[in-house]
Amino acid sequence: MTIAALQAEILRLKRETDTCVLAHSYQAREILEVADISGDSFALSKAAAKQPQRNMLLCGVRFMAETVKLLAPEKTVRLANPRAGCPMAEQFDKPALEALKRQYPGYTVVAYINTTAELKTLCDVCVTSSSAVKIVKQLPGKNIIFIPDCNLGAYVASQVPEKNIVLLQGGCPIHAAVTADEAKAAKAAHPEALLLVHPECVPEVAAMADYVGSTAGMMQYAKSASARAFIVGTESSIAEHLQYDCPDKRFYPLSAKLLCPDMKLTTLPEVLLALQGQGGEVIEPDEFTMREARKCIDKMIELGE
Repeated sequence: MTIAALQAEILRLKRETDTCVLAHSYQAREILEVADISGDSFALSKAAAKQPQRNMLLCGVRFMAETVKLLAPEKTVRLANPRAGCPMAEQFDKPALEALKRQYPGYTVVAYINTTAELKTLCDVCVTSSSAVKIVKQLPGKNIIFIPDCNLGAYVASQVPEKNIVLLQGGCPIHAAVTADEAKAAKAAHPEALLLVHPECVPEVAAMADYVGSTAGMMQYAKSASARAFIVGTESSIAEHLQYDCPDKRFYPLSAKLLCPDMKLTTLPEVLLALQGQGGEVIEPDEFTMREARKCIDKMIELGE
């Protein structure tokens, strides 16, 4: 089948099966074109809870599908590719976090949304890359454990120096692999371009940026800025999507390393198979996880809205 034929069949089956297709911004263009909602992980989760369809199909990675289910427990949530995980989300398990909490008694545990639902059951509040600074500023306690991304945590610490933030050696291996030398080379190659960087990049790279922010924030900034050229320091698909959306501007990926293999596991044929009931995986956390993991997300919504 051609891409157009696959897309037409997906659109038909969405209506027939009462399914809302949610696609993370890192997905391929042909998947975004058939999605009902696209955006970052938290935007997808919030949107899912408001959609009328009874079925949700998530094109992204597992922790995102779990978050959708936590916020829309009455809906059937399916992950299009069951193998699509997130190395950052899976870096720590419950015993490791339990040991850390014993080591730092009384500390507030702040979890980046890129964590498993199981780990969220032990956390006090969840954050996104766009809301982390705002939420941490509002926390009553001074002492904080920030998991799992030490680069995002370091960025938050630089913005909220009044807090004592314990960081772990965790994070996104894709963003963390980009070096300051690569950023310097990109700026030298494109001196007219502004550098946009995700806070999951190492602090040395973020310090060179004209804008540091979430995927959604970077896209909004690039679309609204008067500048005509941008170096994009996040997953390479964002530079591609921005080039489609803003054909009168130029977008350059910061590094060839910025390619998430887990995000690329989901393909258009797999979306079709999931809608046909021949693929994907229904996400069904146990009752304890559903109840306890939801608490830190509710706290995030309370403090971050």
